Amino acid sequence: MIKWLGTRYRFHPLFVLMMLLSLFTGYFVELITLFGIVLIHELGHVFTAKSFGWNVTEVQLLPFGGVAVVEESGNVPAREDLIVALAGPLQNLWMAAFALLVLATGWADPEWWIYFIQANLWIGAFNLLPILPLDGGKILQAVLSYFLPYHRTLLLTTWISLIMSFGLVAASVFPWNGGGVHLNLLVIGLFLLYSNWYGYRHLPFQFVRFLMSRHDRFATSWIRGTIAQPIIVSGGHRVTEIMRLLMREQYHLIYIMGDQGSIRHVVPEQRLIDVYFSGKKRNDAVSDLFV
Repeated sequence: MIKWLGTRYRFHPLFVLMMLLSLFTGYFVELITLFGIVLIHELGHVFTAKSFGWNVTEVQLLPFGGVAVVEESGNVPAREDLIVALAGPLQNLWMAAFALLVLATGWADPEWWIYFIQANLWIGAFNLLPILPLDGGKILQAVLSYFLPYHRTLLLTTWISLIMSFGLVAASVFPWNGGGVHLNLLVIGLFLLYSNWYGYRHLPFQFVRFLMSRHDRFATSWIRGTIAQPIIVSGGHRVTEIMRLLMREQYHLIYIMGDQGSIRHVVPEQRLIDVYFSGKKRNDAVSDLFV
């Protein structure tokens, strides 16, 4: 493990396993090349995240990319998430473009540079698959959060990731062109499948972190003024149900409606969040609490 500029960098056990296998199969040079590509890919994420003031505590290096451990999950604008996620594949793009320029000069060994281009394109494209924690999964999650409540966004992207991870595992054992098992794809697919199952089990904790950050996230908006997004509910709605309607990029006012369509009460979201974290009345109907 190496620590640099406040961020720990370490090899995931999956990468260590592939390093050991490469020693016995004669592909160590290719793996070292892959390591360099993955490192630059992840540095693109890290430096972009740090430019936004994120705290990147750790980067776990994997054969196909890496996983950056940050403290800002769901607590920052979706625009920042998009930019940070795209920063990794952009590194692969410029590295491939540079390699093409080197090949065009005719001054270098084409075999290694062709492998370098192919590896960059493969890593960049693979990371754009809509599977968490790949960059494509993070991009999908950030985009959906503009249109869907955040709780629904978390559920949908996690289920998409689980289904596609299972698809990778199935594709790895399918006898394409009469071949056998694609071992690398199988290991990566199993890792992503486990990672997303673990994420699904811990989804409630991620949602709680999102709720805890709401006050600080929108505090400056109140000072300069902002447009609040209404959420219209009946008096019978429970606090927990309303929390699942909150959108990542909006501050909400909750309108509690009467039977005749009249507005009985208007509650800022923070008051409901305070009730939610009190733990005692989160399953109560809002009409019992505020009307």
